[in-house]
Amino acid sequence: MTTAFHRTSLLLLTIALLAASPRTPAAATDAGHQPHRVILFVWDGMRPDAISAEDTPNLLALAQHGSRFADNHSTYPTFTMANASSFATGAFLGPLGFYGNRFWAPGASGPNAKGMAADFHDPIYTEDYAVLRDLDAHFDHELLELPTLFAAAQKAGLTTAAVGKSGPAFLQDYKQGGVILDENTALPLAFARELQQAGYPLPAHAANTYPSDQLSLREDNDSPTEQGKMVTLKDGVTADATAAAETTPAPANAWMMKVYLDVILPRHRPDLSVVWLRNPDTTQHLYGVGSPEFHLALKAQDELLGQFEARLQQLGMAQDTDIIVVSDHGHSNIAGPRDLFPLRQINDGRVAGIDNDWGYSVSGGIRLADQLSQAGFTAFDGFGCMYVPVMSGLRADGSPLQPTRYDDDGHLCGKPGPYTTPNYVLPEQLPKGALVLAPNGGTEYFYQPEHDAALIRRTVRFLQSREYIGAIFVAKRYGDIPGTLPAESVHLENAARGPDIIISYAWDADAVIQGFRGTEYASQANERGEHGSFSPIDVHNTLLAVGPGFQQGFNDPLPSGNVDVAPTIAALLGLSLPKAQGRVLHEALAGTLARPLTDYHVMPTMLQPKQPATDLHMQRVDGSALQATRFDFTVQLKQLNSDGKSWTYFDQAGPERQ
Repeated sequence: MTTAFHRTSLLLLTIALLAASPRTPAAATDAGHQPHRVILFVWDGMRPDAISAEDTPNLLALAQHGSRFADNHSTYPTFTMANASSFATGAFLGPLGFYGNRFWAPGASGPNAKGMAADFHDPIYTEDYAVLRDLDAHFDHELLELPTLFAAAQKAGLTTAAVGKSGPAFLQDYKQGGVILDENTALPLAFARELQQAGYPLPAHAANTYPSDQLSLREDNDSPTEQGKMVTLKDGVTADATAAAETTPAPANAWMMKVYLDVILPRHRPDLSVVWLRNPDTTQHLYGVGSPEFHLALKAQDELLGQFEARLQQLGMAQDTDIIVVSDHGHSNIAGPRDLFPLRQINDGRVAGIDNDWGYSVSGGIRLADQLSQAGFTAFDGFGCMYVPVMSGLRADGSPLQPTRYDDDGHLCGKPGPYTTPNYVLPEQLPKGALVLAPNGGTEYFYQPEHDAALIRRTVRFLQSREYIGAIFVAKRYGDIPGTLPAESVHLENAARGPDIIISYAWDADAVIQGFRGTEYASQANERGEHGSFSPIDVHNTLLAVGPGFQQGFNDPLPSGNVDVAPTIAALLGLSLPKAQGRVLHEALAGTLARPLTDYHVMPTMLQPKQPATDLHMQRVDGSALQATRFDFTVQLKQLNSDGKSWTYFDQAGPERQ
């Protein structure tokens, strides 16, 4: 990868921190190492700076007692399912051929978790166990093109359990070799029946997993994993970030944790578990980072951690269990620049006056298919008409950036009603020269079915002229395009499955809303919080660990990443994961797996396009023109070297306009 670097820092940082006592390096399968039970507890979207004595006392105590990784990195793009694939394999997206939360896989077919036909004609949303099974069949049963940690554990005779959020939990064990409980199903059939016999209800869609003669729900089966209802403003669609209501995922999370602690852990005693719960992520999406609901979500999640630790003690498992707490990504608030869209108060369920000190964002949503269509491109994103009255943006004078329109007879939107942007669902026959977009919050994928190089270059030129675009990566088949980097430079290239263009929206890591840094533009939706971008706020996430396999009271200064989690767990369990791209976090391990920090060297580095795009006419999100300029961007990263090997960690990618 070093041949692709166009500008490299000459500064070589040598970290020379000695352990309190001598330690001898050892291989992961060293005969002197005693494997421990490992539980990976994923706090979806947990920012490291959200750990506090007020909201998360149990998590804070765990961090102080065990090992804390101060410079951990999410896999880019910083989506849930992208990082779920890294946790599953210890690899990046390109080598895995898995791009998602939402990507385009035309030709796949099959049902979704609700038992209905999944729509693979449009870009598909993958947080659904049944959709993942459909995609696995479509890709000749290689949904992930590298081996998984769960498969290695099961091959070695270890028992496994995957519990939690639909999609990422199932992906850990998508070959279905262990116990699985997610928001939509329970697998295998024997486990589903076991829960029923123990008096537990099943997820409401679990019956769709099996033929009706094998499993049916009891008449009194409720919906234990159903999400609560969002509290909205008077417009009926935008979250009221002042409501301080119970967070929508909290009851479902509590139920799944109860099943894990009362049934799975004592009866199945899994050697390897993943428990993936959707707080604080869902709450941050709906209400924003720093909102009253955000703090309630943290407290609810921390209470579950306390129950979890108490149950391990009660079962006599605490002394031989390694607990790893990790988040898939950080999280930002959606917002545009304050000079265009100042923060606002919320009073009585309505957007009120300007309050840039302690207000809420009412801007930042971009519907890129609409922007492209207005510029003369033929673009589709798979979504119909959208009604986004607030997050489309309110100017300083209170006027909307995208005024509400009305489809009185339903001929535009399929049914009568208000809309701010029209329908961009893919037609049955895709016209030649079309762009298919897969919106993913802070990052979007572009597909051009004919791979028309001239169209790709014209599209890139348009994107570079928009101030809400932060970084642009293109498939290497298009060669060097000024102001872009090849997708392979950030481990995203896959010729068969990958997008043609990948863009990260622009971000501001210093902008503050409700006491928390970090804003970004994002795919248009009625949400206040988002992730997925190449912002350092999204990239830097939480990683903590405690147990007999880890150092106590250890703060790791070395860069680490979500790709390192699977190799580290493999080492703790005495397993081999030879195709993983991450490393074993030896410096934080105890016993024969430990390695002194003097063996490592860290080199800060930057990637930059070979030449910038010049003579651009820049446009702001509100359509106003900026001075003609050029587009360039840098990817900041760290390269860690040890024993002739190197690992790359991406810190951020952002534009440098002049």
